Amino acid sequence: MENDNSNTDSRRWFLKTISSGGILAATGLALGTLSSCKEKSAKKTTLLTTDGKLVQVPNSEIEAMEHLHQGASPKEAREGIPGKKWVMVVDLSKCKNARKCINSCDKHHNLTPDRPYIKVLEMKDNEKSSPYWMPKKCFHCDNPPCVKVCPVGATYKRTDGIVLIDNERCIGCRFCMAACPYSARVFNWGEPPEGKLDLPYSPETSLPSKVGTVAKCDFCPDMLRQNKLPHCVPACPNGVIYFGDEIDDTVTNGEETVRLSTLLKDKAGYRYLEELGTKPRVYYLPPVDRLFPFEKVTEENSES
Repeated sequence: MENDNSNTDSRRWFLKTISSGGILAATGLALGTLSSCKEKSAKKTTLLTTDGKLVQVPNSEIEAMEHLHQGASPKEAREGIPGKKWVMVVDLSKCKNARKCINSCDKHHNLTPDRPYIKVLEMKDNEKSSPYWMPKKCFHCDNPPCVKVCPVGATYKRTDGIVLIDNERCIGCRFCMAACPYSARVFNWGEPPEGKLDLPYSPETSLPSKVGTVAKCDFCPDMLRQNKLPHCVPACPNGVIYFGDEIDDTVTNGEETVRLSTLLKDKAGYRYLEELGTKPRVYYLPPVDRLFPFEKVTEENSES
């Protein structure tokens, strides 16, 4: 199936979904920019339908369809974005387990709640210290054990530092899951919540997923190709996650842009289980001078 036809089919499906009309995709307006606002639950956006009418569409409807953006083909996805070395920094002093990063990731990767790419763990360094929250995802290691054990080359390391999985090659042996010391991978036991999406498969979006294969956090390279941040970064209301290019020595959480080297030096940044020699591309800043007291997640505070 040609990409042009697939784009057309996807747009038609979206137009049917928003009962009143649809988006004129030819305007060049990316769906991702429409969902970047943090206050979007009750807001609407004016869009142009294919028959030339203006309609008001809830931002939630647009946001739900954002993952219809198509990433690179499996062949193209094996090549990293030239001149880039992506890196992530997580500030543990800012995390209160709001879980917005999880919700955004689940939505845009069409995941079920029992198989998230991001987990927020309750951590405690010793008996006398207080607990804290630690977001954990794939660490995109520079020395990835998962790549070495894959018998079919389904999981691979790109030149830009990202580790991806090609589900068209994956045979579901789960050797990579056993080799990963971070338990960062999940297995697709069943169909995703929205079923099989009518899209050409791309490892850069991890869509559409395939039953019987392995999946994980992918750093959203389809967004990076559009000069946008991974979905989890702007979704966090507290600016916990910074993302950027190690070569440029710059990272941002969407509101604050800082020097990577300065941030890691001034705040004693470290890499989780670095002694294993995996060389993760995710750094953590210690949970000191915390912005929030530690709280268990309840129905009352889970939306805050």
